[in-house]
Amino acid sequence: MNLIYQVEDKPKFGQLIVFAFQQLLAIMAATIAVPAIIGHDMSATAALFGAGVGTLVYLLFTRFKSPVFLGSSFAFLGSMSAAFAGGVTVGLGYLGMIMGALLAGLVYVIIAVVVKFAGVKWINKIMPAIVIGPIVAIIGLSLAGNAIGDLFKGNVTHQGIDADTPQIVKEIDGVPTIVDNVVDIQNASPYLCVAIGLLTLIVTMLCSVYGKKMLKMIPFVIGILCGYAVAAILTAIGNANGNEALQIINFSGFENMKIFQVPDFTFLKGFKEIGDFTDTYFLTILVAYVPVAFVVFAEHLADHKNLSSIIGKDLTEDPGLHRTLLGDGVGSFAGAIFGGCPNTTYGESIGCVAISGNASTITIFCTAILAMLISFIGPFSAFLASIPSCVMGGVCVALYGFIAVSGLKMIQSVDLNKNKNLFVVSVILIAGVGGLSITFWEVTLTAVACALILGIITNLLLKSAKDAEEVPAPVEQIAEAAEETEKQ
Repeated sequence: MNLIYQVEDKPKFGQLIVFAFQQLLAIMAATIAVPAIIGHDMSATAALFGAGVGTLVYLLFTRFKSPVFLGSSFAFLGSMSAAFAGGVTVGLGYLGMIMGALLAGLVYVIIAVVVKFAGVKWINKIMPAIVIGPIVAIIGLSLAGNAIGDLFKGNVTHQGIDADTPQIVKEIDGVPTIVDNVVDIQNASPYLCVAIGLLTLIVTMLCSVYGKKMLKMIPFVIGILCGYAVAAILTAIGNANGNEALQIINFSGFENMKIFQVPDFTFLKGFKEIGDFTDTYFLTILVAYVPVAFVVFAEHLADHKNLSSIIGKDLTEDPGLHRTLLGDGVGSFAGAIFGGCPNTTYGESIGCVAISGNASTITIFCTAILAMLISFIGPFSAFLASIPSCVMGGVCVALYGFIAVSGLKMIQSVDLNKNKNLFVVSVILIAGVGGLSITFWEVTLTAVACALILGIITNLLLKSAKDAEEVPAPVEQIAEAAEETEKQ
């Protein structure tokens, strides 16, 4: 695709700050959602700081050649819950998350060493475009439910349930996950939320398609600010006349906030309980984190194949898959030390690069610094946290859609007139969209992982097969039938 800023380009300082803010808005909601889901007093600002640290580490390992932000990984939600469930004390749960992120990072390091000496040709053989393309599409489509669900929500408040109430199990990205005993309460009208979300989406699209110069490059910033402004006006009216249906934004985060605040970093709690760490607990962490790391590896590869197609450079060759793996693994561990959440490359960030046409890694660097600084600034953190779900849902409709379409574009050169190729794509799409996930012992293979495994097996099984004849495309069939009719 045509990029306005290439990977090595450096936008002007003023533009750079705006571009970084746009990237931050794209990744912020998901990054702070993970600690909110896990609970146990995990800090959202610490997770944001950790994501910034992890991204800086990733950029260093990849020599500033891969423009993507690392945020909190949803794939490890079950692992993080297991860290607290297996711990004797709250502090031990925090220490378990740090240890788990270290073990998961080691998996990436081991795979990176193998790739360094064995090369990437073997990966390209078992996971060619016919496999990776539909997988990338599935990653986008699997997030579609989250985007549409958010369209119906304003800012929800969390109300605790009595301690005797059984824990709630939610399915996050196909993973059954135990979360705290809380319920979400929303008084705002869901129809009004949808209207604001769609307004945000429309403004974003208009800016991206018809905007000139700077306006064209920051469609998410403009869309989110417009949606937020309308929501704020309606909320003010609702607060004035007591109409809860209009109260879309929850401004409680601005109450009693401090101008400067220090995030509640994970290591400050975790290291206090280091004396309680046991061999049994270590095995619990090992089983909870290591298998998931192999699952996330598949998503890592798909993300970088997708990003490669967007920037027009094969990132598995330069800077090399071994470097992206090392950056992701070490960056994930570094981020977890501060925020507790293992990090991973974000599809939202890739989608932002695709839509804005800005692939500058300096923008990603600036986003990481901005995320770290904002975690210390109370008003800014409160503002980001107050952006209603419907507004973020509006832009995510476009973001996740671009991820799905990017995957489909990868298979444009594949001959889908051949049955063997049709079977590979069909198996992956149906398994992924259908939500096929398998749980064994305490490990859950997500729908993306299951779809990838089935796709690889199907491709290898049919790789040497030769179709007796190529199946004509529907349009060709219709044309041929029309010609036969005319002859008769």
